[in-house]
Amino acid sequence: MNRLQYLLRRLMLLVPTFFGITIACFLLTRLLPGGPVDLKLAQMRGMGGGGEAGGGANAALISEGMKKELEKQFGFDQPMWKQYVTWAFRDGLGMKMKSYEYPDRTAWELIRRRLPVSLWFGIVSFLMSYLVCIPLGIAKALRHGTPFDFASSIIVFSAYAIPSFAVGMILKMCLSGTVDGLWDIFPIGGFESDAAAAAGGWTLFCDRAYHMVLPVIAYVMTSFALLTIMMKNSLMEQMSADYVRTVLAKGAKRSRAIWCHALRNALIPIATGFGGVLGVLFAGSMIIETLFEIPGMGQLSLNALVGHDYAVFMAMLVMTASIQLLGNLISDFCYMLIDPRIHFD
Repeated sequence: MNRLQYLLRRLMLLVPTFFGITIACFLLTRLLPGGPVDLKLAQMRGMGGGGEAGGGANAALISEGMKKELEKQFGFDQPMWKQYVTWAFRDGLGMKMKSYEYPDRTAWELIRRRLPVSLWFGIVSFLMSYLVCIPLGIAKALRHGTPFDFASSIIVFSAYAIPSFAVGMILKMCLSGTVDGLWDIFPIGGFESDAAAAAGGWTLFCDRAYHMVLPVIAYVMTSFALLTIMMKNSLMEQMSADYVRTVLAKGAKRSRAIWCHALRNALIPIATGFGGVLGVLFAGSMIIETLFEIPGMGQLSLNALVGHDYAVFMAMLVMTASIQLLGNLISDFCYMLIDPRIHFD
């Protein structure tokens, strides 16, 4: 089996995996209590009034008389398989479904407004993580045991020990003027200012970058430490391997043995993490987006979960699962490019 056949087989496996994920989650949204029908009934019972006796009679009347009507309105009166087929084909994997919380908008309309925000946030975080962590991990491996390695390890492990939301809160208090006497350098929250949005162009780009400084630092902290240590340990392991000693014994310079041989194999563990990173690019971060009031996909998914808006939740699941599966395929492809020793039999 060659590389092309292997990739085609992996691509074909994505289809049943994707439908397996969506079927399992779709069944959970229909079987677990607290769905849109239950929420509507609870709201109608609360609006009953008329004293204790009148409220109880009204609640009983609503429970019996309106439940079937609400189930018909939401399509829950159909068999489970028929509901899934309708959701998958007629509603375009849920993208054309009306939101339960915002009946005048479809799930895709809500996602489309939030997606550019999370993409901006995710791509910047991705570039910052890999462009800083890989060179830093290489430098730590080449200077293992030196004062530079010791000092950078203190910073890296300190960053890893502090949760990202705690870092965000500290940065927000110290650098956004929320505490008297401290610096007021960056905005408290938001994604862009109204004046920059009206101006557009380079002004808008700079304004968004200005708003993203603190959220990106808070988000990158944990992955920054993890990737740096992974890169250092992987390169040190490769530098002590037999094939590197063989290259040196043949008369090659140490720099050539490291940069042309050891580094390529050391990147294998880093490449396998691309799949998870791509999922984050689209899904966003619930905690960071809520803390800094960023209207992205993470905040939308949190609102959908809290409000039991399963239409939006399932549409976001489709996007996240698709990107995650595609990211895993890209990881396998990068693995093949980096390590030619892989066999596909």
